[in-house]
Order: sequence, then structure tokens, then C-alpha cells
Amino acid sequence: MKQLILILMTLLCVSPMVAQNALNDKADNIVGTYSGKQGDDKFKVKIVKLTDGTYRGQVIWMEHDKDAQGNKILDTKNPDKSLRSKPADKVVLFSGLKYDAKKHCWNDTKIYDPQRGLKAHMTAEFTADGRLRIKGTVMGIGESVYWSKTE
Repeated sequence: MKQLILILMTLLCVSPMVAQNALNDKADNIVGTYSGKQGDDKFKVKIVKLTDGTYRGQVIWMEHDKDAQGNKILDTKNPDKSLRSKPADKVVLFSGLKYDAKKHCWNDTKIYDPQRGLKAHMTAEFTADGRLRIKGTVMGIGESVYWSKTE
């Protein structure tokens, strides 16, 4: 009888940890490197998991990262003037992204659009074909872009 109670108590303690690990594994599916295109601009973004359990996406490559004079293109439209001298191929697009297990998507942050110099409410989810759909919404108007995982 004592063994049965011990087994049941062990199962009760381990089951929530297994469920939490499964949730973390699904949430961590977003981690990786993605290629994307917005207008004529091709780029790569790396999404990493931060120590607080949220996710950050940062540009790591742009097809056209230099201007006509051969100078690095800068993030000149950034509303934060202190970031306008940052190279465009190093811009943090979002940080603090959280996984919503009930909705099966990531949300609860804003994404920065360096082409327009604005931030929008962000949601992200995988499509049936495996691409990551990023949707930005400002005042009820939304736009989606699709990124393909490369790593």
C-alpha cells in the first residue's frame, strides 16, 4: 500500500512537469533563423529565447545593407533617436514575445517595422505549410508577412 501511495504521489508531482516541458517545447518551436521579404527587401531574422522565457527577433542579414555610396544603411526612421545610428542589419524587431498556449500563437509584444519607423501589435503563428506568419496591427488595421525557417 505504501508503494502504491508513493507511486501515485510521484506521478502527481511529475505530470505537471512533463506537461510544462511539452508546452515549453512547443513554444520553443519559434526559435531559429528565418528568411523573409518585405517589398523588395530580403532579410534574415534570428529568434532566440531570453532568460525570462520570452523571445526576441533580430535582423542578422539584409540583401541590400549598403547605400549607393557603399555605406552601411542605418535605422534612420527609428522613433528612438538614440538607435538611428544602428546598422539596419542589426535591428531588434521585437522582444518580450510570449507563447499563448490557449490560442496556439505567440503575442503580447510589439514588432518594429524599420521600413516605416513604427511599432505594431504582433502575433505570430505557424501556417499549415510550416511558414511563420507575423501579423502586425495598428488601430485595427493589420498586415501579415511570412518567414521561412532556414535553421
